[in-house]
Amino acid sequence: MGATAIAIPYVVFVWWFSTGAVLALVGLAARYPAAFKWGTAAAFVAALSGVAVSSQAAADADAYCAFTCAILLWGTVEMSLLAGWITGPRPEPCPRDCTPASRVGFALQAIAYHELALIVAAGLVFAVTSGAPNRLSWWTFAALLVLRQSAKINLFLGVRTLNDELLPQQVRFMRSYFAKKSINLLFPFSLAAATAATVLVAAAALGAKSSFDGVALSLLASLIALGLLEHGFMALPMPVINLWRWSAPVEPIMPAMATVAAAPVPAPVAVAVTPLVRPVLAVVPAAPPAERPVSAQKNAAALARQRLEEQFRQAYRQARADAQAQTITGLTAASITNAVDPNTTAQGGVP
Repeated sequence: MGATAIAIPYVVFVWWFSTGAVLALVGLAARYPAAFKWGTAAAFVAALSGVAVSSQAAADADAYCAFTCAILLWGTVEMSLLAGWITGPRPEPCPRDCTPASRVGFALQAIAYHELALIVAAGLVFAVTSGAPNRLSWWTFAALLVLRQSAKINLFLGVRTLNDELLPQQVRFMRSYFAKKSINLLFPFSLAAATAATVLVAAAALGAKSSFDGVALSLLASLIALGLLEHGFMALPMPVINLWRWSAPVEPIMPAMATVAAAPVPAPVAVAVTPLVRPVLAVVPAAPPAERPVSAQKNAAALARQRLEEQFRQAYRQARADAQAQTITGLTAASITNAVDPNTTAQGGVP
């Protein structure tokens, strides 16, 4: 029961880590091409040998070994594609003005050799596990092959989210064969088939009569469920590449930069040297207050305040002038009244 309980988290970890490891290793292929090819070939042989050995026993540990070796074998074939070694007779972008039928033909030519390599690898796994008590490696590889073919066809027909940002530079041409649509006619059937397979295999795992069968079917059901999840990623409105952002491939050196670096350095050309001019310290006078830039709001407020002050001064001056005029008029009238007696005549006599 303990071996069955860790089946699901083990498959999730292997699925996540193996995908990131393949992308990270492919990023190093451009730096060490020869060593990487030999290492991939050695890993392929080792994985196939592990499949053959683990298939001869039907214990819980052998189920995990067979499953892991099948994943490793699949990863080596995928690295041959992502590194650009095994692609097709026409590894070029899709022409923009081609017909739908021509697009299908160009897509097949772009990855034909890789598809043939997958078929050959599946045939080898089937051959080394034929008649063996543990055939989990074959069922694992077959499930990966069917799920990957379904994903490729759906990407070709069109899905909502492509999640193709992590494709290495050497296979970026494959992006031209992907289409972006809300949905295609095959996508619902792909989801339905993957869901049905997950349910059937999970039900068989729950009803297994032996511990080995329970572990093997649990591993297989978890893998198919993750394939269903990858199909679901195509319908999400957001990319999920952040799950493997840590394994982003290292971009190879651009050919143009390599050409520039390898180009011979031209001979120095004599250039007339202009004598240096002694710098002169120049003080720029500050702009007068009227010319200094101020905001329109402050300028309007200052003008309004200036008008009010000017009106107040004018009103104050006018009031003061009126008061002085009234005072002078009163004093003049009083002086005239005191100086001339109304009871006298012009000659000074009394009538």
